[in-house]
Amino acid sequence: MPVTLKGLRAFSTVLRYGSFTRAAGLLNITQPALTVQIRQLEEGLGLKLLDRTPRGAEPTAAGRELARSLEPLLQELDHTIASLQDLAARRRGVVRLAVLPSVASGLLPRAIAQLHASHPNLQVRVREAVTGQVYDLVRSGQVDLGIATDLKPGGELSLQPLFEDRILAVLPPGHAMASLAVIPLPSLAQERLLLLETDSSIRRLVDDAFAQAGHIVAPAQEAVYMGTLVSMARAGLGIVLIPSSAAEIHMAPELAVRPIGHPSIRRTVSLICRSDRSLPPAAEALVEKAREAVAALGAGEQMVPGRRPRAGDRTAGQKSREADTMTVRGEPTVT
Repeated sequence: MPVTLKGLRAFSTVLRYGSFTRAAGLLNITQPALTVQIRQLEEGLGLKLLDRTPRGAEPTAAGRELARSLEPLLQELDHTIASLQDLAARRRGVVRLAVLPSVASGLLPRAIAQLHASHPNLQVRVREAVTGQVYDLVRSGQVDLGIATDLKPGGELSLQPLFEDRILAVLPPGHAMASLAVIPLPSLAQERLLLLETDSSIRRLVDDAFAQAGHIVAPAQEAVYMGTLVSMARAGLGIVLIPSSAAEIHMAPELAVRPIGHPSIRRTVSLICRSDRSLPPAAEALVEKAREAVAALGAGEQMVPGRRPRAGDRTAGQKSREADTMTVRGEPTVT
């Protein structure tokens, strides 16, 4: 006869209250059913554990020995089960997230704030990283979830599109191109450009777009942070190319911002996870809040909720040619 958890709990309850009748009531079973569970436990161990006396149920020497080890084990098991139930119900948990800096400063704070509002005991540990590093961190299991642009991840990683945005041009004060509704990409090749450093996925996207248009650009300045580039544009040092979803685009409201066209430059930002592992409940909750944040920001045309690239799109998320009609800051003059 196998020893079961049900039988061990029955023995512990009888021992605690010294009564089969009271223990049966607490376990919500009949007294005969409880007697059967105790008998089966004793048969499984090959030892008598309880004696019935006029004073109630009393443990034998073997019963006392079992009780000394059993009670703390059952308490630890109950604690573990309760803890796992809290995880499942999202009452506690930690999300380890690797994310692009442009998303960390734009979409992510809203998503985390919404997560804390609905699940105040969930924690998010954020690691900012460029796209290649995000993939490596997810692949190695150092984080539960990544948010980055699309690459060819291989079979061990799964991608779910989160949103699509576009690259915009932030113009320095008084720039002549502020009169244009859409700035043609080839026209930018002749300008002083302020670009992110080459390990950035945004920089690779921009370089690829110029190369496909037949241009190789040498930036006037490079920087690690988009905020630095916007400050340079404010000082008149050149034109910044920046994603529409980036928070830094609002740093200098006095500067004109224009979409790029013919072709436009777009990127798809995706959720990245291990295809052979399930997301923890806390990570699932963050994904839900991230999608809600995308929907809210998408109402302002900063981003489009996730979809996979359509047929006819350029590689790396670019469209080959389209007429951009995005509302941007600093309307062009009508001539």
